[in-house]
Amino acid sequence: MAEYLIPKQQMSEEDIKVNFITPALVSKGWKNGTDILYEKSFTDGRVQVNGEKSKREKAKFTDYLLFYTLNNPIAVVEAKDNAHSVGHGLQQAMGYGQILDVPFVYSSNGDAFVEHDFLTGKEREVALDEFPTKEELWERWVRDGKLTEAEQAMKKQSYYTAQDANTPRYYQRIAINRTVEAVANGQERIMFVLATGTGKTYTAFQIIHRLMQAGLKKRVLYLADRKVLIEQPFNKDFKPFGNRKTIIDAKLLNSPEAFNSYEIYLGLYQQLAGEDGTETHYEKFGPNYFDLIVIDEAHRGSAKEESNWRKILDYFSSATQIGMTATPKEDNVTSNEKYFGKPIYTYSLKQGIDDGFLAPYRVIRVNFDIDVNNYRPEKGKTDRYGMIIEDRQYNRKDFDKTIVIDNRTKKVAKYVSDYLKNRNARFDKSIFFCVDIEHATRMRIALANENSDLMLEEPRYVMQMTSGEKEGIEQLENFSDPNEKYPVLVTTSKLLTTGVDAKTCKIIVLDANIQSMTEFKQIIGRGTRLDEDNGKTFFTIIDFRNVTNKFADPDFDGDPVMIIDGGDTPPKGGGNTPKPTEPPTPKYYVDDKEVKVVNATVQIIDADGKLITESLIDYSKKNVLGQYATLNDFIQAWSDADKKSAIIEELEKKGVFLDEIRLSEKNLTDIDDFDLLLQLAYGQKPLTKAERVNNVKKRGYLYQYSDEAREVLEILLDKYKDSGIENIEDLSVLKLPDFDKFKGITYVINNFGGKLQYQNAVRELTRELYTMTA
Repeated sequence: MAEYLIPKQQMSEEDIKVNFITPALVSKGWKNGTDILYEKSFTDGRVQVNGEKSKREKAKFTDYLLFYTLNNPIAVVEAKDNAHSVGHGLQQAMGYGQILDVPFVYSSNGDAFVEHDFLTGKEREVALDEFPTKEELWERWVRDGKLTEAEQAMKKQSYYTAQDANTPRYYQRIAINRTVEAVANGQERIMFVLATGTGKTYTAFQIIHRLMQAGLKKRVLYLADRKVLIEQPFNKDFKPFGNRKTIIDAKLLNSPEAFNSYEIYLGLYQQLAGEDGTETHYEKFGPNYFDLIVIDEAHRGSAKEESNWRKILDYFSSATQIGMTATPKEDNVTSNEKYFGKPIYTYSLKQGIDDGFLAPYRVIRVNFDIDVNNYRPEKGKTDRYGMIIEDRQYNRKDFDKTIVIDNRTKKVAKYVSDYLKNRNARFDKSIFFCVDIEHATRMRIALANENSDLMLEEPRYVMQMTSGEKEGIEQLENFSDPNEKYPVLVTTSKLLTTGVDAKTCKIIVLDANIQSMTEFKQIIGRGTRLDEDNGKTFFTIIDFRNVTNKFADPDFDGDPVMIIDGGDTPPKGGGNTPKPTEPPTPKYYVDDKEVKVVNATVQIIDADGKLITESLIDYSKKNVLGQYATLNDFIQAWSDADKKSAIIEELEKKGVFLDEIRLSEKNLTDIDDFDLLLQLAYGQKPLTKAERVNNVKKRGYLYQYSDEAREVLEILLDKYKDSGIENIEDLSVLKLPDFDKFKGITYVINNFGGKLQYQNAVRELTRELYTMTA
């Protein structure tokens, strides 16, 4: 028996892994690097937002992730030190195992293993030298999981793994594996649900690659309803297919001899069926021409029994058909589930944000007086064009649909423009969702007038992107490109609700009455893509219509949405804008009604992923008191902390949003976080930073130091007055130009007798700053 430097009971978790768990695995033939991944993170860590700042939480990771093949993890092993029982980590391992879709999980403290088998539901203890081999686990997976020969074969098919290829994230892997195995088993209609921004087209690429590599499928049709949804995969995710792929266009359709030159065809419903449904270009292909069809945005019309788009799927009914969507839809007109069956896998927006793969959001809800109180015209009131306005109450649902209050549109443009100006964020790409195309046109003009200085420099600063606006649509790719500065502010109605991969979009403005949960989810998805290289870690929703009430709806992130009226379904011919069932109502235009902002409230996502609905002040106060019940408790903790910033960071984790409060409340710039907390939670009168600095100087505290050391501390006090306590606690502050006169950091520190003495002096200085309250 091996001898160790310290007793097993005193070893750290890492010691237990190195000395007991890893050797046990290796002795059973599990190979480092190919079969075992150590401390494998499978999430990126949730992004937490506080004010204009954000930071990532720790990623979730397994101590050991064991693989049967490169694309099939088979077991999770969770390690604990020997002070814990052998099964202490089992529930944690089970949680990870369910997320990662593995059949077996284990916990160990170095004495033995405890196993949970998801295939049978049974648990058992396994001796350290009896851990199962890879083949033993595989045989159990085949037997108890009742894997068919086809499933077994597909599990051994590899992903596309070229040197520059991305490795699938865990949820993409699950969607890919479940789909290809279902196809291998003969399932003809399949759907999976991945939240917007989580890589549906990449997942589709891997599915197609594996099915073709296995020889199960030979000719593929990739269907979508927007040009951008065809061009993006053709140029990006499907690029490895090289000259095996083509986009179906008029040239190809008129050249039947070219049909057989390709294996993968990307096409638009409209191109194949004709805009009005009278053309049947799809019939130029034989009904058995394709053996696999992948349908992007499957919620948009393809599952409607009476739609012309559905006729394409019916024509190619012999092909396996895979539907992809972020928002499966169930209503009295459209049923994804009826056509495709229940989703084979679902990865939701909430999961994406929790895992850190999607950007979190905060909500600013703006109420105008006219929205709260409604508008009723005086008797005989005429509009801009001399029409007598019908005498009734007009509310949010009427504005810009049946009646246009010109000043309201201008106030929306001004509020958002001021928001961007005040944050020095005028080049944050933003999408304004409007009631209709005419509203989008007026909003573009109002935004242009609010930003005339930047329009003078570049007319593309504000652009309208709606159906029929050729100039705007041509700029869509530039809007989506992080490297292109313009356009910045974009107005739309329906066109940009789906299919816009605009990673750098930081602002979503809602000034439309969005009734459909499907449409709402799609719109929110325009902001969820992360782009940390370009400073996009979260996005802001500015809501002028109370649309964000839908966040509280259980359907927001739950099962397929039930919409009884079918109000957002595409028209029969497959276009993007619903056709009115009644003649359009004429609009009234009112130019002389003043509009004022009544209030604007900020809502953000808490640590549990829920949108905070109470005021940020009340919510933060409750959480401060939950951490420090009394004023004395708080002051003592503040005084004892080596770094005051550590207290603030801990409170932020507990749901205290000081930066958000500073953004939403006035007259808080002169007080620091300590005084804001005193005022917020304990009702104490705050002192300004300038008052605290003056008190330190008046007490003569600094005169105990040499002239040069005193001058250093006086500069630090000035820095505190400018930017708060956290900056003077950091040693890097001495690199600022203010300290250049002292011949470098080492010279400054030596004036205090060394680094430790300098840090003690700063610590005492911070205590002195808060002496008055203590």
